[in-house]
Amino acid sequence: MDKVSPTTRSRMMRAVGRRDTKPELLFRSAAHRRGFRFCICRKDLPGCPDVVFPRLRLAVFVHGCFWHRHPSCPRATTPTTNQRFWSDKFDANVARDRRNRKLLEQRGWAVIEVWECELATLESAFRVVDKLLPRAY
Repeated sequence: MDKVSPTTRSRMMRAVGRRDTKPELLFRSAAHRRGFRFCICRKDLPGCPDVVFPRLRLAVFVHGCFWHRHPSCPRATTPTTNQRFWSDKFDANVARDRRNRKLLEQRGWAVIEVWECELATLESAFRVVDKLLPRAY
């Protein structure tokens, strides 16, 4: 049973942002401090990647574990109310992610997915950036 009313829950879910989320800002900050230059939200690319490194032809999606169903992550919970709706919503999100990745790869782009749980702090964001991006940019 939900602890808040359906109206309150709807308002809360509508307030969840699509851009400039905390994990996305941490990743961008770490990449910029390491000297990488990038574009954000290139709408001309499938799925409008969160961060794009044009010189590397690299698209990065910073996914929320809940919304994009990070496998075996404790944050990828399923609400107990209206389970059919949530199941359909999550399945559509995962299918869209898969489709966008395939389209980008067909265009010659490399695609990286970074998960919210990997970016808890700026230090962890530096570790992710150092692991994913080449030293000689």
